[in-house]
Amino acid sequence: MGQLGKSILRSDSFQNAASAVLERWLRFTWNTNSEVPESDDPNELLAGHWPVICALWHGQQLLSPYTAPRGLPVTSLVSRSADAEINARVIERTGHGVIRGSGGRDPRAAAKKGAVGATKAICDALRQGSSVVMVADISKGEPRKAGEGIVRIARISGRPVVPIAVATSRYYVIEKSWDRTTINLPFGKRCLKIGEPIYVATREDEPAMRLRVTEELNRVTQEAYRAVEARS
Repeated sequence: MGQLGKSILRSDSFQNAASAVLERWLRFTWNTNSEVPESDDPNELLAGHWPVICALWHGQQLLSPYTAPRGLPVTSLVSRSADAEINARVIERTGHGVIRGSGGRDPRAAAKKGAVGATKAICDALRQGSSVVMVADISKGEPRKAGEGIVRIARISGRPVVPIAVATSRYYVIEKSWDRTTINLPFGKRCLKIGEPIYVATREDEPAMRLRVTEELNRVTQEAYRAVEARS
């Protein structure tokens, strides 16, 4: 793609228009997928734990803004990259807050992307009563393996990580994407599965809690897909 094409794709007017179309499509997809009985109720399972850090896998997060209970504030962490800006604007159109800034495996790159500022913003949001949505695995890193950041924020903030997964019976997987991004499709069944809240008490607990987040997130993801496939 030429420089002109990149400029158009990253222009404010294009991103506003694209995010409006995409949000309407995602809302339509959510509304036209009927909920299966196996779907979990966040108000019931997380009573007494709010606010929480909602953990998702990369490539499985498109419908996540529509899973939030009504009336509860939610803020999502989104990369500061130009390519992620449309996603950030889609989330804002759902009425949720957005924190721009996330890091990768290289500490210097992470600093450039605002990881330090994002950590403070996340902790501030949690302290003010807003739950925060984060993808647990690191962009371009090993998919389906929780990174250090999410458990570190849980320890610093004192709030629990809650693994969540939403699946639809009709979907398309982009096989060539590093995270096998899943595009949810309308006119099927949907299921939300929620894992046990995971608290991180000390720095020494972080490696074990990373493993637990990984295992729980994989478990609820598998359960969500099994539930919709059984009903389709």
